[in-house]
Amino acid sequence: MKHPIPTRTLADGLIIPQIGFGTVYFKGAAGVKIINNALNNGYRLIDSAYNYENEATVGRSIAQSSVPREDIIVTSKLPGRYHDYDKAIYTIQESLYRANLDYYDLYLIHWPNPKQDKYVEAWRALIDAQKWGLIRSIGVSNFLPEHIERLEKETGVLPSINQIEVHPYFNNMETLQWCLDKGIQVESWSPVGRKLADDLLENKELKAIGDKYNKTISQVILRWHIQLGSIPIPRSSSIQHQIENKSIFDFSLTKDDMQHINQLTRPDGRIANQDPAEYEEF
Repeated sequence: MKHPIPTRTLADGLIIPQIGFGTVYFKGAAGVKIINNALNNGYRLIDSAYNYENEATVGRSIAQSSVPREDIIVTSKLPGRYHDYDKAIYTIQESLYRANLDYYDLYLIHWPNPKQDKYVEAWRALIDAQKWGLIRSIGVSNFLPEHIERLEKETGVLPSINQIEVHPYFNNMETLQWCLDKGIQVESWSPVGRKLADDLLENKELKAIGDKYNKTISQVILRWHIQLGSIPIPRSSSIQHQIENKSIFDFSLTKDDMQHINQLTRPDGRIANQDPAEYEEF
C-alpha cells in the first residue's frame, strides 16, 4: 500500500486506524459486497450500530474476507431503548450473536437521551461487558462534555472515544477540543455532511484548496478532519470513492487552509438539528 493508513492509540491502549468505513444503509448481500470491497481496499475500522440493522451483514463480510479478524476494528452501538442495565447487557450479547463475533473492538452508547436519564446505567453495563471480554474498548456517541463529566464522576471511567457530528458546516469545535484535551479520541460521523454533501462538494473555496494539491473536495474535507485530530468515518458504495477517501495521507493542509475551512461552520449547521442536549434516538 503506497500510503498506508496511520493509526492512533486510545487511552486504554487499543490501536485504531485514522480513517474508518461507515456502513449505515448497507444491508444484505449487496451490503456484504460493499463492505468486503472496503476491506479489500485497505479499510480496517468498520463502523456499525444496532439501529443500522446490519450487524449481521458486517459479520458476514468479515467472515468472508481474507483479512484476519484480529486485524479489523469492529464497532457497534447501543440504542436508546436499551439503556436499562439488564437490557443493555442482553443487547450487547445480541449484537455479537447477530454479527457472529466473539467480541466487539469498540462498543458505544449511540445517544445519551438525557431526558430518559439512563445513560449512566447503560455505561455501567458497557464497563461490565468490557470486564467480561465482550468488548475491547468502550465509548460514546453524540455525548456533550456535561454527559461525559457525569460518567466520570459516577463511575470513574472515561470513554475511549466520542463519535460526534463534525463537518465543515458544523465543526463542533468546542466539544471536539474538550474531548481531545481529556484524552478522548473523537470520531466524525457524516464527515462530508451527508445531506449537505451536494452543496459542500460544489463549494468553490474547497475546490480551490483541492486544486492546489490535485485532490478532490472530499479528500480536502477528510484531510481537514485528520488535522483537527478527529477520525472520519466516510461511507461509499463505490470502489473508486472508497480508494479516493483513504488517499489523504500524502499531503497536508496549511494553517490558512484549515482556517478557511473552519470559517465555513454555521450556528445552525447541524444536518438534522440533532442537538444531543435535546434529541433522543430509541
